[in-house]
Amino acid sequence: MSYAERLASDLSMSMKLFKKTLETFEEEDSGFGPRTDVFTVAGHVAHAAGTVDWFVDGAFGDGWNMDFEGHLAEARAVTSLAEAIAWVDRAYGRAIEVIGSSSDEELDTPIDDPQIMQGQPRGAIVNGITDHTAHHRGALTVYARLLGKEPVMPYA
Repeated sequence: MSYAERLASDLSMSMKLFKKTLETFEEEDSGFGPRTDVFTVAGHVAHAAGTVDWFVDGAFGDGWNMDFEGHLAEARAVTSLAEAIAWVDRAYGRAIEVIGSSSDEELDTPIDDPQIMQGQPRGAIVNGITDHTAHHRGALTVYARLLGKEPVMPYA
């Protein structure tokens, strides 16, 4: 398996685990949040999807968009779990395509942008994506319990 295939496989697994966690929820859970100042279920999922796009754009596109307030507002505007899951599918699909079709040289090229990950190879964004998504899987598991639901075991 090539370096690109291995990284694309890591992204596929991250997406699979995240989507398995999301099986706990139903559309009517979209607006649940334990407080008004935190993400809803749909907002969590949208934020995770948007962050996948952010990493790909940062390393392979125009650079890091540091408008975090704008990113948060975009995620909070998503009120449907189905819409958020569709974003996850698009974002991960694009990330898998970009990473999977990159050469070893492209993946090893250092990120030039001094704002985030400067000097690290572009392929290092995969770790950032998988770690960030895992963080939100955990938070969503807490949300599920607060809703009185038994979280789906993502590894089964």
